[in-house]
Amino acid sequence: MEITTSMIKELRDATSAGVLDCREALEATEGDFEEAIAYLREKGMSEAAAKSDSAASEGLIEAYIHHGSQVGVLLELNSETDFVARTDDFGTLAHNLALHIAFAAPEYLAREDVPEEVIEEERSIYRKRALQEGKPEHIIDRIVDGRLDKFFEQTCLMEQPFVKNEDKSIGDLIKEAITAFGENIVVGRFDRYEVGEAHG
Repeated sequence: MEITTSMIKELRDATSAGVLDCREALEATEGDFEEAIAYLREKGMSEAAAKSDSAASEGLIEAYIHHGSQVGVLLELNSETDFVARTDDFGTLAHNLALHIAFAAPEYLAREDVPEEVIEEERSIYRKRALQEGKPEHIIDRIVDGRLDKFFEQTCLMEQPFVKNEDKSIGDLIKEAITAFGENIVVGRFDRYEVGEAHG
């Protein structure tokens, strides 16, 4: 099948991928538009995974105060180069992440940051609850693991659904940014403040 310029343009408009990448995706999928989008997404995610080991020591601090001045967020977002850190798109990403943190109130950055004693306490609670609900013993561990995944999704920033588009997680958003900027992007740290809330 002949890949036309208009097909490439349509795919580029839909994905923001480069012209050569769009041509490659359309050729690989014999012009199937939806499959070409999936092809580009997979390629981008694998490239993002490869870049995730690169050092990200540049970046910026984003300060966000929610309307009404009751909630504030400080966020450090890192990139590999100062050039990327100074772009408007990078600033927008930092703002969106800080806004998300203000709304979703994550307690941890990633599941690896949750203390083991917290995980064990949650696991114990879910096990007792499953037994009280009369669940069969042989599926209790699966139920506990499922509820633990839900706990991570609620409390870990990288696993939370993005408040502006709940079809993607914050982790997905960062992977997309790595693909778009062509370098590693890392949430360094964050702190959320709420009036009247004890802060440790």
